[in-house]
Amino acid sequence: MSAGRVGYRVSMTIEAPGSDSPESARLVRRPLVYAHRGASAVFAEHTRAAYLKAIADGADGVECDVHLSRDQHLVLLHDANLDRTSDGTGPVAEKDLAELRALDFSSWKGARIPEEYGGISEQFLTLPELLDILRGAGREIGLAIELKHPSPYQLKLEDRLLELLLREGWDAESSRLDNILVSFMSFSPDSVKHLLRYVPARHICQLVDDVSVEEVREELGLGRITGGAVANVMKAAQLEGERILDDCEVGLAGPGIDYVRKHARAVQRWLDSGRRFRVWTVDSERDVALCQGLGIHEITTNKPAQVLAQLRVD
Repeated sequence: MSAGRVGYRVSMTIEAPGSDSPESARLVRRPLVYAHRGASAVFAEHTRAAYLKAIADGADGVECDVHLSRDQHLVLLHDANLDRTSDGTGPVAEKDLAELRALDFSSWKGARIPEEYGGISEQFLTLPELLDILRGAGREIGLAIELKHPSPYQLKLEDRLLELLLREGWDAESSRLDNILVSFMSFSPDSVKHLLRYVPARHICQLVDDVSVEEVREELGLGRITGGAVANVMKAAQLEGERILDDCEVGLAGPGIDYVRKHARAVQRWLDSGRRFRVWTVDSERDVALCQGLGIHEITTNKPAQVLAQLRVD
């Protein structure tokens, strides 16, 4: 996508993680920084090392993606298939937890993992294991959970997630779990609408991005007809997600950085309506500066240390 010039600037109050009201908010002079799948520019995404590094870097929060394994465990993986980020193959949903634990999810990155971040066999994480890591952060920290769709388990994914969080001690109204402030995200409008039945809207983020038929075909390895059909479904989800944000049904807007550049009017409209903004994936100095200039509330990045250093200088 082309990086068009965005010709507007806004100034907004930014709340720290855990601040649910203006009375409890402390002002910060920079966007909050969420580590995208952990500090994933340094260590393999979604691994123990990536999350421990993000905490050490001072990230205000971390982001993760969840799928259900065959035996209904919430596991941290972005892709529906194992091929890209492990030495395994096939759909995540067709493996049980023991099979997933036997795989190597870190060596593909080629990064040496410090001993204090655990061995190769300890890098794969379930959501409860990530919660334990965040409890040990020694400070308040945000957790942005993306529910990945399409899922063969459909909305059972949302139900299993909420059941797990409740068992762990999560309070739905404040969306707090000990020192962790939890928020929920999805590109799927059906997922978002389901979550709204149980979670206050201010803790839910509708993710949006542009859908390109060509990009869908290439990314999924699909032919012209099948790729077009899948892209049409995804485009319908995009339009419904935009409607949800237009109608202020959720408290957080989650556009990608390319979307922010391309859709200045929609971004301005959502900012003016009071939507809190969480923009992904913001890695370059130029994009960080753009977000800061627009008054974006939260930046999701693969490089939390680098982004924090830039924001502190600025």
